[in-house]
Amino acid sequence: MMQPAPRIAHARQLLNLGLPLVGANLAGFLIHMTDTLMLGWYDVTALAAATVANGLWFVVFIVGAGFGHAVTPMVAEAVEQGDDVSARRITRMGLWLSMAYGLVAVALLWRGADLLRLIGQPEAVAVAGGQYLSIAILGFFPALAGHVMRSFLGAVQLTAVQLWITLAALVLNAGFNYALIFGNLGSPELGIEGAALASVLTHAVQMGALMAYAQWKRPDLALFRRIWNPDAEVMARVFRLGLPVGGAALSESGLFTGSSIMMGWLGEVELAAHGIALQLTAVMFMFHVGMSNAATIRIGSHFGRRDGPGMRRTAEASFALSMFFGIFAIAVFLLLPETLVALFVDPDEPRRGAVIALGAGLVTIGALFQFVDAAQIVALSNLRGMQDTNVPMWLAALSYWGIGLPAGFVLGVPLGLDGAGVWFGMTLGLTAAALMLTVRLLRQLARVGAVPHAGLRAG
Repeated sequence: MMQPAPRIAHARQLLNLGLPLVGANLAGFLIHMTDTLMLGWYDVTALAAATVANGLWFVVFIVGAGFGHAVTPMVAEAVEQGDDVSARRITRMGLWLSMAYGLVAVALLWRGADLLRLIGQPEAVAVAGGQYLSIAILGFFPALAGHVMRSFLGAVQLTAVQLWITLAALVLNAGFNYALIFGNLGSPELGIEGAALASVLTHAVQMGALMAYAQWKRPDLALFRRIWNPDAEVMARVFRLGLPVGGAALSESGLFTGSSIMMGWLGEVELAAHGIALQLTAVMFMFHVGMSNAATIRIGSHFGRRDGPGMRRTAEASFALSMFFGIFAIAVFLLLPETLVALFVDPDEPRRGAVIALGAGLVTIGALFQFVDAAQIVALSNLRGMQDTNVPMWLAALSYWGIGLPAGFVLGVPLGLDGAGVWFGMTLGLTAAALMLTVRLLRQLARVGAVPHAGLRAG
């Protein structure tokens, strides 16, 4: 029996694979942050509307993204076993399911303004948010397809290109926003609708570039040849693994979107400050997303070989790396809260002082959940690599919807802590998820240790 590689070797392998994914995720998030920055310079109402509308868009998107997430461990396992036919079929059926889900997503958000009114948003926010969503829903199709292609490229360990494509998309999106929001470069001034159109165009460019690269780099797989041919058995496998992944992601994103809705009840300034603070915490979170994606790939490869010791070493290394980065994030948030929030607000905005004061307080609270936020995504991604998704979905739902959202409501509204109470509630939800998912992971790894080189049955 081969001896497992030292922990430092596993950490190095994760960094080599994961740092490009960290960069790609960060650049991808900076695309959305560019929207927030430019809309903040344009109008606070537009910023508030885009915050809550984007939250709804992302909540709907993240469920369908589960089919893309399922592609990663399944393709990694197939490639490790030398099964190129399965790798091709899994990717194709991931695309099929994603496009079918895109139709569902468009139907759900077709009447965005009415939906925003239904959840209690101010009329000005509902109208502007509806205008944003009427265009942004077209981006579901390229965004979902692009996510499947990223998952495929990650599974075959082609991660560096994702960084370069996403960086190019960041530059393009900034140019599109500059032209379409403010009416520059000969474009009409479209305001919040311009931001939505810029996002759709950016998603389409990314999708095309990722597909072209995948075809060029792996022509042997012939991913798109006779793509219209269905494969019911593989589609069912992708669906069974991907739907719980999407459900778990829905639970987490629902926590943050629900928090945005509650902040909207408190007022436009509160919602704008909340949107800025979320952007800042999410920037740091991109490190954990990238490294956890790498952990899914590495665990999926070990799973394909039924290498229990390798799975354990990868899990340990992924937790250690994220915890070290969490220390850096906490230091930044505690030392520079006002400076960071001020970057997002126009100097001439009359409500600038109020937005900065509220946002800085929320960023400080955000420092509290850096470790637990890292732990929950790392544990979830390691479990995903083992193709264990059903139980983690229910644990996430209990943590975020059974604990986080109710706690945020009680602390923020009846108890009168306002925005701080909502954020303390989020912290409690993330803490519960971190504890329960880590315990689940430790139990699964113990099962691997009890039967060396044996696989797992997802419970």
